[in-house]
Amino acid sequence: MNKQVFALAVSTAVSAAFSAPASAQTSVTLYGVLDEGINYTNNAGRGHAYELASGYAQGSRWGLKGAEELGGGLKAIFQIENGFDLSSGRFNQGGRMFGRQAFVGLSADRFGTLTFGRQYDSVVDYLAQTTANGNWAGSLFSHPYDNDNTDNSFRLNNTVKYTSPSLSGFQFGGTYSFSNDTNFGNNRAYSVGGQYAYGGLLVSAAYLQANNPGNGVNGAITANDASFIATRMRVFGGGITYNFGPATAGFVYSNSNYLNPTGNGYLGVTPLVPPGVLLNSLKYQNFELNGKYQFSPVLFVGAQYVYTMENYDASSGGVKPKIHSFGLMADYNLSKRTDVYIQGEYQHVTGDSTYSILDDAFITGAQAPSSTSKQVVVRAAIRHKF
Repeated sequence: MNKQVFALAVSTAVSAAFSAPASAQTSVTLYGVLDEGINYTNNAGRGHAYELASGYAQGSRWGLKGAEELGGGLKAIFQIENGFDLSSGRFNQGGRMFGRQAFVGLSADRFGTLTFGRQYDSVVDYLAQTTANGNWAGSLFSHPYDNDNTDNSFRLNNTVKYTSPSLSGFQFGGTYSFSNDTNFGNNRAYSVGGQYAYGGLLVSAAYLQANNPGNGVNGAITANDASFIATRMRVFGGGITYNFGPATAGFVYSNSNYLNPTGNGYLGVTPLVPPGVLLNSLKYQNFELNGKYQFSPVLFVGAQYVYTMENYDASSGGVKPKIHSFGLMADYNLSKRTDVYIQGEYQHVTGDSTYSILDDAFITGAQAPSSTSKQVVVRAAIRHKF
């Protein structure tokens, strides 16, 4: 349950937040999520792995958000959000203090919201809401290497974002992220998306492009943030979900295109090609079916299947592997703020061989890639929200 904060003492970081009734004109809210559990991976670099791991169904975080009424339906807003690893206490998002979100802006009921800072792109804001990973399951259920960023592996620095008000169920928005470089187009990004909601129906679509993601230290997507380092990244897709009674079903399609990719944030320094080979482009098409059933107010069970078509175009020739991903999850609420869950994911890489690390299964969130084309991760965890 969120707490209204009356006063803050700020030095180099937020040093205290005290619960008290907020004034009628200004409000500040302290909130957070703590997600911690035990993971088992059947093959992580040739061996079994058991580990205590943080932030899978939701990333562990704490944040502050607030608003000041300016009159005439206009208000100033802000949000700063820190992501951290509960197991070790370290900051996530490349060691940033407020790596999840950090922005300030203006919001008007009639005209929408304009914000400035480090923010989510339109794929995360709109398309991800129709995926299992972006809605109820978290990172284990993301598409291979989170190639479409529906699991928000990266955020956009230097970003101006507009979000429209809801117009009879329709909402849209977009972002532009500056490179902060004398070369205006180097490591910039832009995105646009929208959604329509009516009753139990949600339809969404989004587009994202980044030029030279992962290059430089001041750009839109820095190297310690990027899922893939490439000359250009393009992602687009659409999704639909429908609620009927206690059940929810969804379908999502996404298309990710990386030009001249040289690395991947999940794989670290491991090359994407065998020695002497250059990778011209790497493309993924993801087809996802997901469903969730609410057995009672405190218990739901969900499932997901993703079929991914990979197009690996290298100087040695082009190949087209296929990736099958299956996920199951059960979640039980102990209270309004605390729940326990168990989830598992299975991945199998089939078809053509790239003769690279990409032939090995690698579930997002696993400790390391498998030494074979198959991998299983099982997690049991507790989550607390405040």
